[in-house]
Amino acid sequence: MSEHPMSEHPHATLVREAYDAFAKGDFAALDQVFAEDIRWHLPGRNQFSGTYAGPPAVYDMFGRLMAATEGSFRIEVRTVLADDEHVLALVDVSAHRGERSFAITDVHVCRMRGGRIAEFWDTTTDQYAADAVLG
Repeated sequence: MSEHPMSEHPHATLVREAYDAFAKGDFAALDQVFAEDIRWHLPGRNQFSGTYAGPPAVYDMFGRLMAATEGSFRIEVRTVLADDEHVLALVDVSAHRGERSFAITDVHVCRMRGGRIAEFWDTTTDQYAADAVLG
């Protein structure tokens, strides 16, 4: 866990904790962070691209993502920036599937509402690499 300042915005702390919960597969903890009507947007042209509405759809996608990447999907948080409306997380994402793999930097954007993540967008520095692995 990287050190972060005591004066960090509460939304930054919340999102850091969400990444920890994701890494552990702790969906109960994510239920406390995700809005009931969360919208989750994934870019690209692969089997996971598109918009997911509601926590159950997001969790189902997470499960399929872990299965497709043989449990190798990882997110390493570099830094988190937040204000009252948005959180930006600079993250290193890696995964493999068979002989193919990627290690890329993404910026995750969260729109916050009522202390929860209402909307999530993934922006990536190498969509082609992700699409090639995720299929």
